[in-house]
Amino acid sequence: MAVREILLLGNPKLYEVCAAVNQEEIESIKTEVNDLHDTLMDFRKRYNAGRAIAAPQIGFMKRVVYMNIDKPVVLINPVLDILSAEMFELWDDCMSFPELLVKVKRHKRCHVTFRDLEWNFQSMDLQDDLSELIQHEVDHLNGILSVSRAIDGKSFTLRSQRSFLK
Repeated sequence: MAVREILLLGNPKLYEVCAAVNQEEIESIKTEVNDLHDTLMDFRKRYNAGRAIAAPQIGFMKRVVYMNIDKPVVLINPVLDILSAEMFELWDDCMSFPELLVKVKRHKRCHVTFRDLEWNFQSMDLQDDLSELIQHEVDHLNGILSVSRAIDGKSFTLRSQRSFLK
């Protein structure tokens, strides 16, 4: 278990599509899952932010998301299979560019299916901020950063300028 370096905006690995996890790999990915936990908790302590982290953000190019809201949840090979037509705008943040906020549109509700660490199928219906969160993390698995989803050329600001945002 270790706090890993988070890859930052501009690192080409962040634009790669991650490979699926196979059942035979479950035991071997547990170290990376622990590292995702430790890295998220360290980021949370330093920035007072951070609810989830995708594996490629620490250079592990597999389809794994570690989310910790009320309790830890590991999503292996997550698939967004239902997205609401209703969208909403928000200022998105990212551990790969911690000082930058990007205004994006996300689906208000979504349904995600995934495998857990015991290789059981799981699913969740999410809405609002949790819907946005899982969309953000699945984008990471597909090599997409929220800077690519900016609403327009004026949809960027520094975190320090947050008080000026509408």
